[in-house]
Amino acid sequence: MSNRRRPAWDNQYRIRYLRSPAWFSRRDHWFIEERRRAGALRCALCLGPGTTRTLELHHLDYHGVTQTPVGWRAHERHKDLMALHPRCHEAVHQLIDRDRALSGLVSRRAASAQAIARLRTKIARFVESAWSA
Repeated sequence: MSNRRRPAWDNQYRIRYLRSPAWFSRRDHWFIEERRRAGALRCALCLGPGTTRTLELHHLDYHGVTQTPVGWRAHERHKDLMALHPRCHEAVHQLIDRDRALSGLVSRRAASAQAIARLRTKIARFVESAWSA
């Protein structure tokens, strides 16, 4: 198993599910619930503030996503999704895609958590060097 992204042309999840009414409804519900839980919307990587228009949701687990003969069903648990700015989201995917250790982990959740931890370290070093310059 690999945590690498499959090409869009070969990925029903990317070309169909992420454009489905089921996903948009689940996405809207996730943001409402997150605001209720946390009080504000923040990127899980850079921790910067965001809105429903400036944040994307990253799947940590796909168990709630199913395709049926009548369409997609979106029953992801709240904890199976996390909000990321588009650039942060892409950085997480790029790191998982190119790092053999991360892409080979059995758990997508573990791969995402490790990628975010590494990227946060890089961000912290960059900010530290910028402040000391």
